Amino acid sequence: MYQSIITHNDFDGVVSAALCSYVYRIDHIVFAGPNNIARAELPITQRDIVCDLPYPLECGLWFDHHEGNLQELRYRRIDPATIPGSFDLQPSCARVIFRYFHEQHPFPDYLTALVADADRIDSFDYQSVADWRTETPAKIIDATIRSQHDPLQDKRRYLKRLVLWLRKTGAAEVAQNAEVMERYQNYVQEEEAMLALIQQNSYFLSQDAAHEVIILDLTNFNRQPSLVKSLAYLIYHQALAVLEIKNLFYKGTKSNDLSFSLSLSLNLNHVEHGKDAGEIMRLLNIGDGHKGAAAGKLSCTSKNEMLRRKQHLLERILAIWQEQQ
Repeated sequence: MYQSIITHNDFDGVVSAALCSYVYRIDHIVFAGPNNIARAELPITQRDIVCDLPYPLECGLWFDHHEGNLQELRYRRIDPATIPGSFDLQPSCARVIFRYFHEQHPFPDYLTALVADADRIDSFDYQSVADWRTETPAKIIDATIRSQHDPLQDKRRYLKRLVLWLRKTGAAEVAQNAEVMERYQNYVQEEEAMLALIQQNSYFLSQDAAHEVIILDLTNFNRQPSLVKSLAYLIYHQALAVLEIKNLFYKGTKSNDLSFSLSLSLNLNHVEHGKDAGEIMRLLNIGDGHKGAAAGKLSCTSKNEMLRRKQHLLERILAIWQEQQ
């Protein structure tokens, strides 16, 4: 039987782990990011369940919903139907897991509601800025996950506690937990600093006359800043997307490699549009994602090369964006 759950270190990953933990009563939870899987940093075996992450070399069950990860399987000539578990283009990985198990392992109402929260949060599916900013138990929990208040190991221990709490009770009860409330207050303070940082480091390209794509450029920082880029929409209300660019840090040291992260504004939710963030990253061959959000990486050997290629890539991203109708 399965011995551990390896899951993404975000709200969707936490909910996904709570569902699998509920079914299999697994208490050993490991949190990771896509790069941890790509670099094969974790000893994953047939006794492990992997959620909301790229497919590793092997595992017992694999659940995911990212189109880019599906593309990667095709490059490796792996048929996803042959992998135990489930892949589906759903709003969240939690929804994929819910659909896989719900007939043979019906979930209680509080977990069913939590999956709907994961759908909304992971796909940024809000009707308006007011809807997005309305405080709910799930958003409180999500904010504590986004908080950078703790060292990495303390954060992972907290995420594990969240999984075990959510496995047993609803988001409303968990959001009232004293530790969760304390962490939420920390995040509220962090958010004020994030807004100031975004204001100081954002702009629009000259080719973007309609001011559709916010450029959030963090390459001037010698220590990696932490922020929620969606907060940029509180400053630029009419923008349609935000593109965050920053240097990658390896073991705390700044490199010349660049990370690009593009996400669509909720102004595009529930309206017809041809914008696809994941397709932009795939066309440029730097990364992947889905329509609403995507990320990519660009390797550079020197600072001069980094500055030159950064500007070129920003212009290419905008050009493809403008071509999408």
